[in-house]
Amino acid sequence: MDFLRMSGLLGMSGLFSSFAARSGNAEPESLDAAMKEKIKVAGLNGSAFHLKAAPIPKVRIALFGLGNRGQSLIDMLNWLVQEGHAEITAISDINPKKVQRAKEQIGTFQRVVPAVFTGAENAWEQAMSSEVADLALICTPWEWHAKMALKAMENGLHAASEVPIAYTPEDSIELVRTAEATQRHCIMLENCCYNREELWILNMIEEGVFGTVTHAECAYLHDLRQLMIDPTYYEDRWRLKHHLQRNGNLYTTHGLGPVCMYFDILRGDTLTHLTSMSSKEAALSEALSATDDPALQAMAKEVVCGDVNTTLIGTAKGRSIMLQFDVHSGRPYNRLDKVVGSKAAHYGYPSRLYIDHGASWDGHRWLSDEAEAEYRDRYEHPLWSRLQKLAEEHPQGHGGMDFVMMYRLIRCLNLGESLDMNVYDGALWSMVGALSEASVAADAQRMVIPDLTAGLWKQAAKHPVGRSL
Repeated sequence: MDFLRMSGLLGMSGLFSSFAARSGNAEPESLDAAMKEKIKVAGLNGSAFHLKAAPIPKVRIALFGLGNRGQSLIDMLNWLVQEGHAEITAISDINPKKVQRAKEQIGTFQRVVPAVFTGAENAWEQAMSSEVADLALICTPWEWHAKMALKAMENGLHAASEVPIAYTPEDSIELVRTAEATQRHCIMLENCCYNREELWILNMIEEGVFGTVTHAECAYLHDLRQLMIDPTYYEDRWRLKHHLQRNGNLYTTHGLGPVCMYFDILRGDTLTHLTSMSSKEAALSEALSATDDPALQAMAKEVVCGDVNTTLIGTAKGRSIMLQFDVHSGRPYNRLDKVVGSKAAHYGYPSRLYIDHGASWDGHRWLSDEAEAEYRDRYEHPLWSRLQKLAEEHPQGHGGMDFVMMYRLIRCLNLGESLDMNVYDGALWSMVGALSEASVAADAQRMVIPDLTAGLWKQAAKHPVGRSL
């Protein structure tokens, strides 16, 4: 995910949407009105919600961004390429060393040498051609995700982007408009939706173990200070530079994506409003100040993103979600993964399950490890059951969920099936991040989350993840 060398994120302030740029001065009502007007002008109609495209027996993949995430996804494609389901036909990155490393990596399992698009900042555009590929796999820095996905769809390719797929409201709206106009798939690659624990919880909810689900808590809590300071891990420290310009929930989807599956969001319920606040900032600036690099010491005075952001989200059916973001503080990795229902509750990290036996029951004990294991065996998600052996035999990628995610994407395209997540999912989950920034800037005021589906979210359905193949 380190595609470009940028001295200042190409002038990040210029990349912000009119909503985000004005959010500190505009009333929430005016932001809501502006979004509604843009949605009206875009003419969104929901026509890409259940999209099925023509089958592609062997998916030709153009991979954009050959840094940490790009390398990982190359590994996840190994088995799919060897089985004839896919072929990597093009790779693109501005860094020639990463291009060479990717060619060698691909050469260990694919005989065809992919075409290379490099040497200039806009060289990637030449690979966005239906003569080159069927699918654009986008693993670049965040600010390029929407731009590249839009270019892919406009040129006849399907688009699959790393998270977040957008971080301005306009980009979310434009992604949906373009997917509807072109009838091309546009999916955000949220791998946590394919994690074994999340799929297990989803299956228990659908089987009635939780009763009526009412509340969830989710997060991305990951100490990234050292990685953001490293000039090579996120090339030219592009991720750090976001924290010098933006304050809010900058990375919403690892926690929010699975919760949206639990709550049937866009499939009978939807996110309607949020309020967001950030704590003061301390941990990242102190880490920058403690280095012996004068440039990093100067950046310490520029950090604007608070250490901990907490966003509260409401749904049309009255459910509540607490979403947190913290990549500054020293603490173990955690996505919380807490779900509360009328009959059961689950807390993650470590996993703990409670089954409610009524008001007279002693409510001070989680299930024993042995009892929880019985629930895991009984309610293992069918998708994980089917793919567990493959996931274990091939490069794991975050415990297997990366392989399962790529398997589902490629095989659905092979067979012309609808994808597990559609453009509306990615646009909505990403929109939460943009609106959290607006809420923080407006002293935690309530922000309306717009409907991008033309009302299709009201059609109740179980989440489609893994229901075929």
